[in-house]
Amino acid sequence: MSEGTGHHYGSNVHGGDNVNIYGGSHINGIVKHQAPAPGLTEALARLEQLVGELRAQVEPGSARVLDSSLPAITSDATAPATRRDALVAVATIAATVGALGQPVVDAVTQVLALLGIG
Repeated sequence: MSEGTGHHYGSNVHGGDNVNIYGGSHINGIVKHQAPAPGLTEALARLEQLVGELRAQVEPGSARVLDSSLPAITSDATAPATRRDALVAVATIAATVGALGQPVVDAVTQVLALLGIG
């Protein structure tokens, strides 16, 4: 490296995964097993409880949306975009019932923040 120029000669700056695959078959790519964010398990359990309470206060169509959204929200296998969509659907329904739904909206906001997909 030449002093004062900020150039790096012959070095690589790398952040993240680097995978080189040469030939082969049945390649699965990178499999990562990451622990949930601290507090996520508790936040999801609280959200699930609140949604259960809210379910009894909304119309049948909204209750069905809540029911179909919960598995996507609570499963670690759900793609982030799908999980976010399900969380937004729940928050939207909660917002329609006013003050009664505010704890659900707050819980969704917390889960989105913990997931980093808000």
